[in-house]
Amino acid sequence: MRILNLTVALLAAVTVAGCASGLGGGDYERAEARRVMNVRMGVIESVRLVKLEGTKSPVGTLGGAAVGGIAGSTVGGGKGSAIAAVVGAVVGGIAGSAAEEGITRKQGVEVTVKMDNGEMLAIIQEDGGEGFKPGERVRLLQDGRTTRVTR
Repeated sequence: MRILNLTVALLAAVTVAGCASGLGGGDYERAEARRVMNVRMGVIESVRLVKLEGTKSPVGTLGGAAVGGIAGSTVGGGKGSAIAAVVGAVVGGIAGSAAEEGITRKQGVEVTVKMDNGEMLAIIQEDGGEGFKPGERVRLLQDGRTTRVTR
């Protein structure tokens, strides 16, 4: 039973981590392929580290509730086992939700760019290790919905 509980917990964690998608300058959704993007040039004014909160989907909550319910049902017998299963499911759901958010949380950067036309823009994206620095010339790729900073 203990191995089953650990297997379910590991499966839930892997599922949650697999749902995370990249938000960096070099990460594209499949639907963005072959889409026209406007390219604008500018110079970086400042770079600031930020945190991108993790996802909060039902996957973490449901996975945690399942693991907690199974674990709780192994405690006691009769009504005690049923009560422990319910309590385990509630606590597991809360813990699963928190675990999902923590696992999918990412380091990000806020890049403030002075465009060639004098306009100032701030773009927040996942930190992909680009190491942007003030004074560096960069490109902004925009498609009306998404903007990313690249070299």
